[in-house]
Amino acid sequence: VQLQASGGGSVQAGGSLKLSCRASGMILSTFTGSQMGWYRQASGKQRELVAIRTSSGNTHYQESVKGRFTISRDNTKRTTYLQMTSLEPEDTGVYYCNFKYDSWDYWGEGTQVTVSS
Repeated sequence: VQLQASGGGSVQAGGSLKLSCRASGMILSTFTGSQMGWYRQASGKQRELVAIRTSSGNTHYQESVKGRFTISRDNTKRTTYLQMTSLEPEDTGVYYCNFKYDSWDYWGEGTQVTVSS
């Protein structure tokens, strides 16, 4: 299993970015049955959950991003997205995508998001 994240960058506060995470190395039914998530890690801090989307479409967001971030997935493309709007400096960090299926638990390499005030 490989997870390739992209879409990070530098934006000013109030701006938007859309992250993508493409999964490979699995059959489609495995991806469809997986839980995909986005996590982030700010410098000097622990990695934290940002958003997850289950195979049934249920979503869960960190309180601080509710109403600003949206997680979605295109199973046919084995890709998970994180649309981020109204970005704040506190959203700065390395964003990682995560794949969970049964005992499988994989992480992508991360993509940097920097929000300046």
